[in-house]
Amino acid sequence: MAKAPGLFLASLTAAGIMAPQVALAAVAPEPAAAPAQAAAGSYTPMTPTPGIGMPVDGGIGFQQQFSKLGEYGEWIHNAVLLPIIGVISVFVLVLLLIIIVRYNRRANPVPSKTSHHTVLEVIWTLVPVLILVGIAIPSIDLLAKQYKPAPKDALTIKVTGNQWFWTYGYPDNGDFEVISNMLNLPGQPTINNGVREVGSEPWDGPSHLEVDNRMVVPVGEPIRLQITASDVIHSFAVPSLWFKLDAVPGRINEKVLVVEKPGVYYGQCSELCGAKHGYMPIAVEALPRDKYNAWVLTHAGGAIDGQKAAGSETDYLPGEQPAGEASEAPAAEAAAE
Repeated sequence: MAKAPGLFLASLTAAGIMAPQVALAAVAPEPAAAPAQAAAGSYTPMTPTPGIGMPVDGGIGFQQQFSKLGEYGEWIHNAVLLPIIGVISVFVLVLLLIIIVRYNRRANPVPSKTSHHTVLEVIWTLVPVLILVGIAIPSIDLLAKQYKPAPKDALTIKVTGNQWFWTYGYPDNGDFEVISNMLNLPGQPTINNGVREVGSEPWDGPSHLEVDNRMVVPVGEPIRLQITASDVIHSFAVPSLWFKLDAVPGRINEKVLVVEKPGVYYGQCSELCGAKHGYMPIAVEALPRDKYNAWVLTHAGGAIDGQKAAGSETDYLPGEQPAGEASEAPAAEAAAE
């Protein structure tokens, strides 16, 4: 008498001829459609523009700024401070030259006995005070804008300094983390084991600044950066974005970052933090929102507006089951039999 299909497949499974998963799939009813899930995103790192967001040979002054605060700070430096400093320096130099020429011993054998001049003393006291007040007004305004709290709906990114790499956490996008190490230098001793060499990919930027995983952010949006450290004091600094904030163990420092244009912007740890202090650069890649969302969905656990990347809910080893589905396993096996 011929065996029923289910019993026949079960005997093959017991004999080791057919894998249990295949046998079960052959007789089990077709499962119901899974809930709609965001498709896995696609992401190709952006190629940096030479001279933008990075230092240049022979550079003098600030890097070109790509944030509103940076443009404001650069204006204060170039349009307010430098002219005032220049005028004061020239004025003091002229006074010194006049004194050297007119009041030396040969030209003025009998020195003046003047010891007090009320008008002159009032002038050289009040003028510096007025200059400092003029400088203080835009300076205090810049400080206040730099530490203005982020909006409640701002994207939060947690930055952690480590000896000697950075960790970027995305609590608003599924709470995944990205570890960022400096790329190794061709022909030189290995700095970070298991990390590729700079120049091995077409999107790599300058050596000593490029990393294996950049901190990716959406462009044109306020981003709440919460910065801390796991070991010693570090400092998160990106000159072209006018951003610098210390990373202190046991403390979270917070500051808002807004990047105006898409691009790749480089920085470095700016606090002496140990033997490899010079080998923990920062690379910030600013993308349009749709491309940022696609980047998020390339990470296991990444989520955008409640939608998770494909595979985020099944990150377990073959043969294992999530805790929430354990009670359903016996019922499924009984139905298959």
